[in-house]
Amino acid sequence: MKILIIGGGNMGLTYAQSFLRTQNASKDDMMILEKSTDRASELSKKDIGIVYSEASPCVPLADIVILAVKPQDAKGMFATVKDKVHHQQVFLSIMAGVKIEQIQEGLGIKKVIRAMPNLPAQIGRGMTAFTSSEEVTRIELITVQNLLNTTGKTVYVASEKFIDAATAISGSGPAYVFLFMDAMISAARGMGFSPAEAELLVSQTFLGATELYNSGDFTCREWIQKVSSKGGTTEAAMLSFEHQQVKNHIIEGANAALNRAIELGQVK
Repeated sequence: MKILIIGGGNMGLTYAQSFLRTQNASKDDMMILEKSTDRASELSKKDIGIVYSEASPCVPLADIVILAVKPQDAKGMFATVKDKVHHQQVFLSIMAGVKIEQIQEGLGIKKVIRAMPNLPAQIGRGMTAFTSSEEVTRIELITVQNLLNTTGKTVYVASEKFIDAATAISGSGPAYVFLFMDAMISAARGMGFSPAEAELLVSQTFLGATELYNSGDFTCREWIQKVSSKGGTTEAAMLSFEHQQVKNHIIEGANAALNRAIELGQVK
């Protein structure tokens, strides 16, 4: 099975390295198409497959084509490769906001899987939501899911509207976490901790809390109750957060991200 990644940016490189690390692909079967000659030269030094700067030698050979270019570059990419693709190929797109129908029309093909990964995919801890056109077979879908699983966990969603929703939750979500961490680090420094101490306190707290959550069957609210005691410090913080409507503001922010994802998907 030959895999072609169009776009050698961070996510394209992440996929290539993940596929090779997990032996889902060999170097002989891995191809990367990168239009920037400087970037193509950099990628060639990483020993992650064959790197091309032209579409003609590689596009027709691929069984699976991963579209990993920026959304604003989609039309140009379509024009470059459209006359070199064929209908048996499966196309996996991670271009934010670019709909399956747009890809089908832009390339003149039918088998499209659209996915939304997130930044932790770079360390194998990613969360990817994906969906597909009707023409993709079950075997093809499983094959692509196995590839996506090399970067973390995946969830198949029934329609593209959930890709937009996943963009707002897991796609943008790391930034929400970093914002909360940054606030806690600032609070710790204000209490007198050094920058290194503050970062360690906060990062380990987030890591431990996440692993604790994943290790049991308790809800977030139940874990909060386990940490809290009547009249204690945690309760004081929770009451302050409630007074400031922190939870509501986070929900509003996530919905703002969803609305923006929908808007971007409507741009032709």
